[in-house]
Amino acid sequence: MLAIRLLAQPDRLDVLALPVRPVTGAESPAEPVPVAAALPDGVADEAVALAPAARLAGTPGEVWTQVRPGGVPGRLLLLGVGAGDETAWRKAGAALARTAKDESHVTLALPADAPAAAVRGLVEGLLLASYRFRLGADEKAPALAAVDVLVADPAAYADAVDVARTTAAMTRLARDLVNMPSSVKNPEWFAGQVADATAELPDLHLRVRAPHDLAAEGFGGILAVGSGSASGPRLVELDWRPADARTHVVLVGKGITFDTGGISIKPVPAMKLMRKDMAGAAAVVAATLGAAALRLPVRVTTLAPLAENMVSGSAFRPGDIVRHYGGVTSETTNSDAEGRLVLADALAYAVRELRPDVLIDLATLTGANAVALGKRTGALYSENDRLAGDVLAAVEAAGEAAWRMPLPADYVEYLGSDLADLYSAPTQGAGSVVAALYLREFTGELRDRWVHVDMSAPSWSDGDDAELTRGATGWGVRSLLRWLATLA
Repeated sequence: MLAIRLLAQPDRLDVLALPVRPVTGAESPAEPVPVAAALPDGVADEAVALAPAARLAGTPGEVWTQVRPGGVPGRLLLLGVGAGDETAWRKAGAALARTAKDESHVTLALPADAPAAAVRGLVEGLLLASYRFRLGADEKAPALAAVDVLVADPAAYADAVDVARTTAAMTRLARDLVNMPSSVKNPEWFAGQVADATAELPDLHLRVRAPHDLAAEGFGGILAVGSGSASGPRLVELDWRPADARTHVVLVGKGITFDTGGISIKPVPAMKLMRKDMAGAAAVVAATLGAAALRLPVRVTTLAPLAENMVSGSAFRPGDIVRHYGGVTSETTNSDAEGRLVLADALAYAVRELRPDVLIDLATLTGANAVALGKRTGALYSENDRLAGDVLAAVEAAGEAAWRMPLPADYVEYLGSDLADLYSAPTQGAGSVVAALYLREFTGELRDRWVHVDMSAPSWSDGDDAELTRGATGWGVRSLLRWLATLA
């Protein structure tokens, strides 16, 4: 990752960035923000003159580059920081990472009164916007290797930088897992990546159930979905159990490493990006690793049911009856609605065996998520107003987006089956809502302490935008770490 240092005074000034903010009711729409560090002679006055001449508005992420041949610094960047809050600084950091991608080093001076949250946002923006995933040589890889951040008291911001660096590292890990092509990424490979990451952190406990374990314990949903693939399914159980934990949270993430739709096969355009169908599993695993790295005093158990939904003679069929963990049965007439089957097993196991205080699942579950809310917003479901509000507040603070959706009682009748306990994929009703109602049937006594997030749409970005880069977004990692920190 990009190297970031906190300094009181610069030790090099090849490229210097200064913050600019909007001004209300003044002749110039923007002005430089007074900074903590001493600047080279004339630079502060030059920035004051440049802001109106460049017609800067000071909006977050706006950048003006001034070349100064023979001067120190050689390049002066004016960086819009808006209101100077965490969100604005996150956008500013992302814009700086992109603007300075051809430089090797940048020095950024911060205001003397910058809050710790602003530094956290800045560092997250820098590290997330500079992310790239590529297999093989990348001739267009950014040259930017280091950013020095000038502040009045570096020690005062050290914790904020550490939290931001860990949050960004885990988000980048989730992006790596999702971006990896499915020619490499199968359930066994994913479980191996979790094992490798776990080995680097103390006090984490990992159990991986192989197909014979799943069969012996009755995980029929995971086995059914994985039955058509030569790569057998897995169930990853990762546990962070600090001694001082007072709350136990179980996170469940859908982990379909590739989804052809099975016998209900997808059209090619819909299948092309199905390597991202395990983004929920990537997010909850990365969040648990982040909780351990940050030593958060909350117990977190992650369940990642992993399967590859393929077409073959052994694939499960439309109309099959699936027996889930605990004995509940589902009639499935659409093998492309496979995610809810693996999640049902994991939810039932969590309720029956782990008995947590709170149960949250993340899943790239339905295309209806994007139809209802667009490409940047997850659909959140919960019967608990306070829990839903707390999670949504954490999502907003993290710079991600979710919207609470209803769980209408009149849709429940669509889940009725003549052959089984439940009908897993009704065609009636709203797709994302009905899928959430189906999952709710497996939450048992935790029904009023459960949150489901359908995050299919925001798990992927079609282009670079602020801290997002084209491809996997790592959606949910930042939000979960924010929320888990509030339980400390």
